[in-house]
Amino acid sequence: MKPFSESCEQNRAPILEVLREAFGGRRNVLEIASGTGQHAVYFGQALPHLRWQTSELPHNHAGILAWLDEAKLVNVLPPLDLDVNAASWPQASFDAVFNANTVHILAWAAVERLFSGIGQVLQSDGIVCMYGPFNYGGQFTSESNRGFDAWLKSRDPDSGVRDFEAIDRLAAAQGLRLVRDVAMPSNNRTLIWQRSP
Repeated sequence: MKPFSESCEQNRAPILEVLREAFGGRRNVLEIASGTGQHAVYFGQALPHLRWQTSELPHNHAGILAWLDEAKLVNVLPPLDLDVNAASWPQASFDAVFNANTVHILAWAAVERLFSGIGQVLQSDGIVCMYGPFNYGGQFTSESNRGFDAWLKSRDPDSGVRDFEAIDRLAAAQGLRLVRDVAMPSNNRTLIWQRSP
């Protein structure tokens, strides 16, 4: 049976509207932490000009493959084995990277390694789109995000809603410049960076 994420169903259409523009001139996208595979199938179908490379930890591959087997999309590829904590990432190059709802789950050291890995695989002039909740100036943007942060920390004290400014510094260290910060439903954002050519 295919895994299912309700949040993917709820956020996929608003994210797609952002990706249509951000990835309009892109060709090869790496999705970091593809989760169930729902986003990959939805975006791959809606954006057929993209070669969408899924990735995940090995124990999540079967669920992604179940979605891909059903969709039969030639432009969405089986998942790479990708652990953000690994010293080296797959030997591949991409002109775009997409990630959703990950940095608040990871420990901060793993978030740092995530951006270091993006730096390894992203081409010159590449685009990074990252979706999720973020704080600004150390402040929550909503009471729901404050409650979400408390819930995350009750499960793992090293997790939590991240400060935009800290995330942007990690991006800048990889030669990425913020080009858009898009407000999304449910108090989320999509951050878009571009690497210097």
